[in-house]
Amino acid sequence: MSNEPELNVSLEEHLEEALIPLINILPGELSSQLAAKTRSPDSTQAAQTRIIPYPLLQSISKWSRTPEGLATLKRHKMSPSDYSMIALLAGTTTSPERRFPVYVPADPLEDQKRNTKDRKAITALVNAVLSVLGSAGATWWASAQTDWQQETRLLVAFLVAAVVGVSETILYIIWESRKAGKSPRKTRRLQARHKKVDEEPVGEEETKSETPENLRQRLTAGTADDTTN
Repeated sequence: MSNEPELNVSLEEHLEEALIPLINILPGELSSQLAAKTRSPDSTQAAQTRIIPYPLLQSISKWSRTPEGLATLKRHKMSPSDYSMIALLAGTTTSPERRFPVYVPADPLEDQKRNTKDRKAITALVNAVLSVLGSAGATWWASAQTDWQQETRLLVAFLVAAVVGVSETILYIIWESRKAGKSPRKTRRLQARHKKVDEEPVGEEETKSETPENLRQRLTAGTADDTTN
């Protein structure tokens, strides 16, 4: 016998709807196996994803390609292509485990932190764009008071906008690098702090428990010496 775990497939609603009509037309053994998995699910699967064995779906797919299966499906006006493995496994999840893992939702605090970081990044980018446009517009307006030609004014405005854009990009990179470098240090400090707090009470209790024993040993030794003398 093989020690490999049985491969299971999640019994989705659309898959069950496609398999139920086959119960009355499949051969005896396949029909009973399929009925046990679709019509009467056990209570242990109620809170988790219902499953159906992969070999059972494979046997149904093979039967649909046999002459008997093709004739039976044609007689009931059913398409054999609906029972190929590609069609049966579409939209399902395959797992070698007996039970599918329970869905664990994401931590709302982590989502909130991520959203806050995204908003800050978007705000920084918008401010950078406004700074570039504002500096270019201010340069264009200020150069109107000079005798420069429009080509010169436009070139100067573009140069100022480029300088501001480069500076904003550098500041954004520095901000991102500092923000990324803060997280590991905070984690290490918190871990060390918790470790120190956990270890201190143990040392105090050991000192308190050892002190009376040492005193008793000294008193006993002193009494024995007095008696001998």
